[in-house]
Amino acid sequence: MKKLTKILALVLALALCVALCACSSGGSGTPASTGSSLDEYKDKDGNLPTEAPEGTEAPEGTETPEVVETAEATDSQYVKDKGVLIVGITDFAPMDYKDENGEWIGFDADMAKAFAAHLGVNVEFVEIDWDNKVLELDGKTIDCVWNGMTLREEVLNSMECSKPYCNNAQVVIVPVDVADQYQTADSIKDLAFAVEAGSAGEDMAVDYELNYTPVKSQADAIMEVASKTSDAAIIDSLMAAAMVGEGTGYENLTYTVGLNSEEYGVGFRKGSDLADMLDQFFAASYSDGTMIECAETYGVQAALIAQ
Repeated sequence: MKKLTKILALVLALALCVALCACSSGGSGTPASTGSSLDEYKDKDGNLPTEAPEGTEAPEGTETPEVVETAEATDSQYVKDKGVLIVGITDFAPMDYKDENGEWIGFDADMAKAFAAHLGVNVEFVEIDWDNKVLELDGKTIDCVWNGMTLREEVLNSMECSKPYCNNAQVVIVPVDVADQYQTADSIKDLAFAVEAGSAGEDMAVDYELNYTPVKSQADAIMEVASKTSDAAIIDSLMAAAMVGEGTGYENLTYTVGLNSEEYGVGFRKGSDLADMLDQFFAASYSDGTMIECAETYGVQAALIAQ
């Protein structure tokens, strides 16, 4: 009996030792897994959310990292970083046109080259569809529109524009042999016109309720009249002075009625700092005489606006 009692006591002692060891290991070792604490946040498919559930807060004492906002680069810095000013133009003498070597020249082209040099970048000229000039600008396929652009309300609302630098007007182009018949606004009412799409000339055709066909450029509008596809065209007076009449490629055409008066400016993306920079460049160039000299080269000095 005593022997049996000793055996039971030994078994109980061993059981107590095992229990004590288990408690000790629970304090310093790794406890057995009872399921991840993230399980309570998982959805029915076992996925964790990508946003914190509403009403959850960071534990007390946890600092929320500060969000640092980086300032968006200015338009001038964007142009300087890529090293080129891309200028949107059309073939429009005496403002932008190609010489015998295929190089873009003209009053606007030469001033654009000078401004790019002032910025320390190259210049690239890209012919655009005039009707899509705002889309080209906002899409950053060009950096500015510099092409004898009339400062119309639509342009001022959609672009950051320079101050006006040239006076202009929209004039009617007709064949020389019938010019004496079309000397007033009333006399042109029955003519079929060609006008550049999206231009001030198209605005005039609408305002005067004329019958017209939109074409890609002012140069195309002149060709329409020369080929007798259209009776007349409406183009810029500066272009008319350079492109039609005696000593030009269209000696059989002339301009008659002036439909309005307007001003040219250069357009950049809305909010661009380049517009102010160009205003300052124009003022300095006019003051030192280089802008006037450039205007005289292309015969537009009479239209130049003092800066």
